[in-house]
Amino acid sequence: MPGSSETRYIRLEIINGRSLRVPSDRIPAGIFVSINVDSRRCWKSAIKVLSSDKSVVWGDIVTLSSHASPALSVEIRASCEVDRMLGNGELIGTLQTSWDELLDHGDEPFNLSFPSVRGIHPSLTLKATIVHTYDNQNDALSDPVVDCGITRDTDAGHTQFAKYMTSKSVSHLNDAVEHFQSVLDQCPVSHPDRAAALTNLAWAHLQGYTEGHLQDIDTTTSLFRDALALRPRHHPDHPLSLYNLTEALNWRHNNKRTAADICEAAQLYHELLPLCPEGTYLRSIMTGKDCVDYVIRGCNKLPIDASDEGIHLRRDVLELVPVSVPEGHSDRGDYLNNLAVSLGHRFHHQGKPNDLDEAISLCEEALRLRPVGHKARDTSLDNLGGALDIRFNKCGDIDDITRAVSLYREALTLRPPGHPTRDTTLNNLALALEIRYDKLRVREDLNEAIDLYHESLRLKRLDDPEPHISLLNLSSALCSRFTHTQKNEDVEEAITLCQESVAAMSSLHPDRYFSYIRLQEAYVSRYEILHDPADLSLAIGNFRLASGHPTRGFPDRIQTALHWVDKAERHKHDSALEAYQICLELFDSHVMTRSSTISRREAAAAFSRARSLPVDAASWAIRHDNLRQAVELAEQGRGQQWSLASRFKTPVEDLESVNPTLAHKYLELSKRVSNAAQSSATITDRAAADRAAIVYRRLTRQWEAAVVEIRDLRPFSRFLLPPLYEDLQAAARQGPVIILIASQYSCSAIIVPTSGDPHHVPLPSVNLVDLTNLKDRFARAIRQASRMNPRESRTDLIVLSRIIWDVIMLPIVNVLEHVLKLKRRSRIWLCPTAAFTSIPLHAANPFQTKPDRSKEPCLEDLYICSYTPTLSALVRSRQLMKKRVPPSFVTIGQGQPGAGKGKALLAVDSELELVHKLVPATANRTTISGDAATRANALEALQQNTWVHLACHGKQDPKQPYNSHFVMKDEHLTLLDIMERDIPHAEYAFLSACHTAVGDEETPDEVIHLAAGLQFSGFKSVVGTLWEVDDAVAKHVVEAFYKYMFRDSEEGVMDCTKAAWALNCATHVVKTKVPLEQRMVFVHIGV
Repeated sequence: MPGSSETRYIRLEIINGRSLRVPSDRIPAGIFVSINVDSRRCWKSAIKVLSSDKSVVWGDIVTLSSHASPALSVEIRASCEVDRMLGNGELIGTLQTSWDELLDHGDEPFNLSFPSVRGIHPSLTLKATIVHTYDNQNDALSDPVVDCGITRDTDAGHTQFAKYMTSKSVSHLNDAVEHFQSVLDQCPVSHPDRAAALTNLAWAHLQGYTEGHLQDIDTTTSLFRDALALRPRHHPDHPLSLYNLTEALNWRHNNKRTAADICEAAQLYHELLPLCPEGTYLRSIMTGKDCVDYVIRGCNKLPIDASDEGIHLRRDVLELVPVSVPEGHSDRGDYLNNLAVSLGHRFHHQGKPNDLDEAISLCEEALRLRPVGHKARDTSLDNLGGALDIRFNKCGDIDDITRAVSLYREALTLRPPGHPTRDTTLNNLALALEIRYDKLRVREDLNEAIDLYHESLRLKRLDDPEPHISLLNLSSALCSRFTHTQKNEDVEEAITLCQESVAAMSSLHPDRYFSYIRLQEAYVSRYEILHDPADLSLAIGNFRLASGHPTRGFPDRIQTALHWVDKAERHKHDSALEAYQICLELFDSHVMTRSSTISRREAAAAFSRARSLPVDAASWAIRHDNLRQAVELAEQGRGQQWSLASRFKTPVEDLESVNPTLAHKYLELSKRVSNAAQSSATITDRAAADRAAIVYRRLTRQWEAAVVEIRDLRPFSRFLLPPLYEDLQAAARQGPVIILIASQYSCSAIIVPTSGDPHHVPLPSVNLVDLTNLKDRFARAIRQASRMNPRESRTDLIVLSRIIWDVIMLPIVNVLEHVLKLKRRSRIWLCPTAAFTSIPLHAANPFQTKPDRSKEPCLEDLYICSYTPTLSALVRSRQLMKKRVPPSFVTIGQGQPGAGKGKALLAVDSELELVHKLVPATANRTTISGDAATRANALEALQQNTWVHLACHGKQDPKQPYNSHFVMKDEHLTLLDIMERDIPHAEYAFLSACHTAVGDEETPDEVIHLAAGLQFSGFKSVVGTLWEVDDAVAKHVVEAFYKYMFRDSEEGVMDCTKAAWALNCATHVVKTKVPLEQRMVFVHIGV
């Protein structure tokens, strides 16, 4: 009872606390209550996070004995650490009371009010009751924190710092800094309290800086950064350390205006927000005007940045905006617009279609937030119109440009005469009308555009920073009108306007590119009417300047160079070769910027005109009697996807002998770039994709620097550069390579002999249209043959094989026989391009009988034919043949692929058994089939064995060839799966599956198919198929092939270079058993 002197047990419940302001104004990691029973022992509540209303809910209960002392002290303290508290925390309030006073309130909760902190009285809500049972909770009492130097200095520092924050006395600040520095000196790098010591010192420095009493903000920032490094992700104090660093960065940006600081703060806030639950004090402070709001405003003032880093920042800022700006708030449209503009700029530089679509979506959202009557609606109308302009130029959907015109007309009504930006909207509307004119040829659109351009120019202020935009746009419209009216004054004015725009800009101004473009348009227009050679020379000069302008993205420069190629070819100008070479170099650089294999192919396929670039360039060299250069150009432009990917798998044995350190550096970077590319291929989130692209480009820059370093070594000056003819001729070491060029300008063949100059074989009886028709007729004939009885004559196929012989292969054979004197049954390699890739050239056959009733020999009677995707691929395979290991042979078969994956292949198991018996017993032989033939097991088998026979369904995806696949029991084994494995010791693969050597519709010169993928991954000799295989019939070819393959072989010797010969013999010997199309279907690729 109150007043009783006997020992009592009191049950004390700490319910909550309110108005808990920290004297130093630091944001605490948490608040706790300390009850000091006597001078030696105290009880501490849990450390709880402070709420946004500066309250804490505990609900902690303890039972204490009153016999030690009739009085006790209650303290409220702020902890600056969650994980491990340094010192006793900062004192918020202390109160002396007695047990009797606590018990005066009966069983009801009551408030304890503490002395004022900055005009506010903290309070605790408690409940105290006497209990009659003793549950030994005195064990909850603990000794005070050990009285050591670190603790004393920390507590003294907190005390002096709190005094400074209320008095602003510099002496208190100096004392606090001195104590905190002493603590840091006692906490070496490995000390568990070092992060807390760094933070305490940094806060004292920061507050001294904000008050003008200290000047060194850089040291403060470094201290916070060091503390954060000691508190990585998942550390309990990681969120508070993130916040601390943002505070220093914001203050430094506020005084120094360093863009990097505000950008870093935005990224830190983006990481921090998800770590701070709603309703916490930290989140309420962070989302206020001095934190997130400040960063958003600061980022909004930064120049628009089209880099991956810049776009990532804009995304971070946009995600921060809803925290401080409610939905529908006018400012949100600005942030949406900034991200949209950044994406639009990146689209111009990198050509990613997703960027443009996202930019339009963002502009649409911004416009919805600005309904009729909104003060900024005109800006959103203009922005969306501009994005639609760009998409129309890319995709050609007339609805886009028509809508853009409507948006600009509405914007113009909101910017009446006298409006400061009316000239901009006049220019935009004129541009949209001109673009629509180019599509629909409605003369009224063009005339209105010219009138609007003139009006826009009249309204331009003398101090306008970008007068060249209207000058250039008007110039373009005048050129368009000149081509119809042929009024010389239009083109003269156009040229004058362009020259004025050039004079108004520095040499590296980004828009100078457009001046060059408009000038070449004007000169070409005048040349095509007046035929003055000087105009054509001037036009070419501007093509050269525009395609080389460093501030423009690769897509724009590629389009310019392609246009240059077309004009040079059309007007037979000598600069065509230069234009082709620039195109190929730009194209290579552009595709290299993409971080994944699939995105590289998408980048290549985006330029439809570029598909024929390699063969057109080679054709130009042929037409100008430069056959060596024709070979180099065809090789440089063909197989680009393989070439780019193989850069990261280039052998460096020679380099290792000269500079092993540099070789190791190059190989490590190659591996890291390749891994980054593979990981980015699976990312779908746009922000994550941006982050992956940033990593990829950083690694690529390091890799490129290593390549430059290698080229500085004299023997390696051409390391990874397009190979010269002398390098490529190594592909013909064991027999001539025949490159078949299918260009819109000419169709011909180049024979690369074992030594000496290449030989040109004109093919005057065939053109590109003929080849396309021949390809289509073959496809129909194959489909028809598949439905015929095996013994029926394949009349259509015979006719087509004769055409191939007569118009394509016979002229080539004549040179092989009569010029090169090539012996019969020698090996030759076919390297088809463009439309030739879809025609079974090896099946060329005259199907004629001699007077003595013997048959005229076909191509495969005369020579052993193989294919190669590129000359470099063949050279690389031969180089890798130097590294041979004991052979191991695996047969992989999947005849029961499961529902929806194709019909059952009933002959697969017997084929596998047959192959297993024919393989020499000295080889390590394994078989994977049935349920074991899964994607994972097949991949593992490819990596662990040197020889592979694969029997299953094969599917070629003509639209996305990297999705071409072998059908396994569970998942598909894709071409991309195979490419991503490096299998340097692999030697040979037989792909007894459908469509394994059929290429890509959109980039035919890339030869992207399953057989080429295996060759790229390391298999030197591959047998593939051009169309569907009948597994019941194919096993006859398989049996004959392996009998020849291993006939007369020395004990234990397996030679993959015999595969072409074995296939040739096999298709001859099974003529009576296997129909023509099932013999023609098999082709050999590689050594």
